[in-house]
Amino acid sequence: MHKCPQKRPLPPPLENSCSAIQQTDDGVLSFHTDGQVTRKNGQSKSPSSHLAYGVLDIPPWYLCIFLGIQHFLTALGALVAVPLILAKDLCLQHDPLTQSYLISTIFFVSGICTLLQVLFGVRLPILQGASFALLAPSLAMLSLPSWKCPEWTLNASQVNVSSPEFTEEWQKRIRELQGAIMVASCIQIMVGFSGLIGFLMRFIGPLTIAPTISLLALPLFDPVGNDAGIHWGISFTTIFLIMLFSQFLKNIPVPVPVYGGEKKCHTSKFYLFQFFPVLLGLCISWFICFVLTVTNTLPSSPTDYGYLARTDTKSNVLSQAPWFRIPYPGQWGRPTISLAGVFGIIAGVVSSMVESVGDYYACARLVGAPPPPKHAINRGIGIEGLGCLLAGAWGTGNGTTSFSENVGALGITKVGSRMVIVTAGFVLLLMGVFGKIGAVFATIPTPVIGGMFIVMFGIISAVGISNLQYVDMNSSRNLFVFGFSIYCGLTIPNWVKKNPEKLQTGILQLDQVIQVLLTTGMFVGGFLGFLLDNTIPGSLEERGILVWNEVQENSKETTLKSSEVYDFPWGIGTKFCTSSYIRVLPFWPRLDHSDKGEVGMSQLAYCSQASSRKHLTGAVETRM
Repeated sequence: MHKCPQKRPLPPPLENSCSAIQQTDDGVLSFHTDGQVTRKNGQSKSPSSHLAYGVLDIPPWYLCIFLGIQHFLTALGALVAVPLILAKDLCLQHDPLTQSYLISTIFFVSGICTLLQVLFGVRLPILQGASFALLAPSLAMLSLPSWKCPEWTLNASQVNVSSPEFTEEWQKRIRELQGAIMVASCIQIMVGFSGLIGFLMRFIGPLTIAPTISLLALPLFDPVGNDAGIHWGISFTTIFLIMLFSQFLKNIPVPVPVYGGEKKCHTSKFYLFQFFPVLLGLCISWFICFVLTVTNTLPSSPTDYGYLARTDTKSNVLSQAPWFRIPYPGQWGRPTISLAGVFGIIAGVVSSMVESVGDYYACARLVGAPPPPKHAINRGIGIEGLGCLLAGAWGTGNGTTSFSENVGALGITKVGSRMVIVTAGFVLLLMGVFGKIGAVFATIPTPVIGGMFIVMFGIISAVGISNLQYVDMNSSRNLFVFGFSIYCGLTIPNWVKKNPEKLQTGILQLDQVIQVLLTTGMFVGGFLGFLLDNTIPGSLEERGILVWNEVQENSKETTLKSSEVYDFPWGIGTKFCTSSYIRVLPFWPRLDHSDKGEVGMSQLAYCSQASSRKHLTGAVETRM
């Protein structure tokens, strides 16, 4: 903790705010500034009333590290979940060492993509990570008869993880995913950098997004139930703990030791349960499994119920995993491409793009930035496509997208500095290189993971349905569109999986494309929602389009200009590369003095301080 400079004049609201982390009047630990906040351009800015640090502010280095680690921990559950879900269909359920390699790889690539997005993409403090939107089409592709795992890979006693035969079995599957993701990502890059995303968003409203996002998670109830069913006692314990911390104890502060201020060593209060409910639930359940293993309460025979809840079933992974391992492109071999895989992943990419645009607007509101202009949105989607391309090349088995969980964390911590997210990107890179970290998470007992998945996927489904708040649900038209879309998104894939021979056309590639698309509930529900919402007569107000656009574009008054937040760094576009030919590109910043004209904002609010600096007065609203 650093001390306040002596004799320094401070505005009255900040006279007692010495340190970056300090106690409020009721003794609760909170984030604060020293009255003046450092900006990237070297200027100082008084902190806003609702943010400890704004998007352009640079907190002290130690606070950047602390908050960067916190963002990593917030995204940890989702980052680890994707490779663990894919493991079974990749024939890796009995090879935790390779699972640890996949986890480390996804950490590493997420770090690269986060840095690209914050520095050159939409430039908002948004973390990048594994995409659940690509999970459903990936599982649908791997469920094709040609890619189903051989029976011997399902039996742990018959699997020799070091044999060339077994290595080829899982590597050829992940190479197929790599190729599909890399080709589909090129579509996303084209849609983003060409500006097509703005055209597509005209036709996509809440009645398209709600079934699409809900069906990301609903069809996964079967594999999630199988994981949790390995030991329902452990799974329910995990669910109970996460629910307890996130819902019942979230507003209860916990005393923590603090050094600094007038009292030097003392205790303060921190909302521990609000920040880390998933991590705490996993760790406690994991410890319970360890105690039950040491006392031999859990069965020791592999054929008995609950055996996989033991913590010693994967203990050899920690000793086998290297301390340091740098992932590299093509580490599993040369990617392969199939038409069915590409079409399936494209459906997931479209869903990911729609969700990311919503995240951009939400993030801008939370960090006190103007709504993102078109060039920033185009650039953000293009960089996300580039991130998916890198994820495919590195062999994560998945793509990358903006993490809604971390956008929500910005609202909780009241720290919107993008320098914190840059730090989080470097933390992800380090975690990806440190091989033992991936090995630790690969040893989590299966029922603990199953319990976590039930909570996470339930929330994702609810997030999709929450988009209906903008729609008139008293309208029979809207009830029909949503109900029909989501129910078909569950029934059609289920029937196609059970009757694949009924859709044979005689052309193998076409049959695979049809089967992958029709077994991806997200595609079926989203496509039907899109088709019906744009063809059945209904007003923009009834469809929720008017309110949807207002919520996305409106923001609180901000003294920040759009160019300050969304233009390229280091003078690119203002001092260098200023040719008029370059500025016609859809993703290049415009020399527009009104700054907010692109998103329909016609006003900028400016605040002038009185010379005494005791109060903010003389707020002047200027119409541009």
